[in-house]
Amino acid sequence: MPEPRIQWIDDPQTLTARLADPPASVGLDTEFIRERTYWPQLALVQLAIDGDILLVDPLVPGMTDALRPLLLDPAVLKVMHSAGEDLIAFKHACDAVPTPLFDTQVAAAMAGIAAGLGYQKLVQEITGKALPKGETRSDWMRRPLSESQLAYAADDVRHLAALHRDLDARLAALGRRAWLDADCARQVRLADNDEGERWPHLSLRAAQHLEPAAQHRLLRLLRWREQFARERDRPRNWVLDNDLATLLARDPPGDAAELQRVLDRHPKSPRKLATQIQQALDTPLADEGDAPPPRTEEVDRKALKRLQDAVAARSAELGLPDGVLASRRWLEALLERGEWPQALSGWRRAQLEPVLSPLLGDALPAASRSV
Repeated sequence: MPEPRIQWIDDPQTLTARLADPPASVGLDTEFIRERTYWPQLALVQLAIDGDILLVDPLVPGMTDALRPLLLDPAVLKVMHSAGEDLIAFKHACDAVPTPLFDTQVAAAMAGIAAGLGYQKLVQEITGKALPKGETRSDWMRRPLSESQLAYAADDVRHLAALHRDLDARLAALGRRAWLDADCARQVRLADNDEGERWPHLSLRAAQHLEPAAQHRLLRLLRWREQFARERDRPRNWVLDNDLATLLARDPPGDAAELQRVLDRHPKSPRKLATQIQQALDTPLADEGDAPPPRTEEVDRKALKRLQDAVAARSAELGLPDGVLASRRWLEALLERGEWPQALSGWRRAQLEPVLSPLLGDALPAASRSV
């Protein structure tokens, strides 16, 4: 096949004209920066379309508006690799999440190649071509971009069509195309309706050692932090780091003066936000009584191990890499809540319920077993 033509696009009208009659599928990728912000900052969009590669500058006014119709076109399949953060970047910059989606990383896992495989390794696995690593830590916001940056960016979409053809055929042969469609649709929904984690305290190991009232205070702080970080576009830990949040939840200050002394002892603490922190600590959440506690009992670990072993055995039968059928976190949620989490719905539940249900009776909370 001839080498694709690489075109730099810095005019919205040029892009609109080029996308006037799109093909049935396009390769799509982004470069973004997320070092000093909450949201990924879209710095470059790469499109493989009709044998050409378009390098689109989203920093140009009007360019994100010109991209939006393609991103939302239901007749154009968007082929991407490990699309998670790219979807969020598009949502924030273009107010549109690419759909429908074919994620080649997810497809490779379902095809039995490997879970979480990087783009370069997957390209080598399927096409035999080795790609240079090059510009992974570049400053993609600078202009003009260097020749090496442009070449690296073009490579990121150059082989997506070949990956799509190969993986789509493998999934069709295995009867798993519907699995991929379901997972990709779920990715799109999560990016389009990203409201944050409902129970963020569960991901902090230190929360296991807090009393229930302190866990509720920690949940209040983390929910407040999430909202503040989103609205101000600042990294979460720049607003309030986990260690300080845990300390304040465990030993809540008695008044504003005591809170200020605690903040003064921590060099990176948000002293200017003392009033808001105090208010978050003192204001109960409507649903905090529903918050599941971190599970630390020995019986839970044993129950989790039994579920993990059953999942591993079923994965081996299906030829699926570890972690594709169910992650540890999803199984913990199943044990904690006594009901199948959304992440384990659909095809995953169909595959797992016959092998997990016999193990769940004694592991579920008593209230759940009595329902």
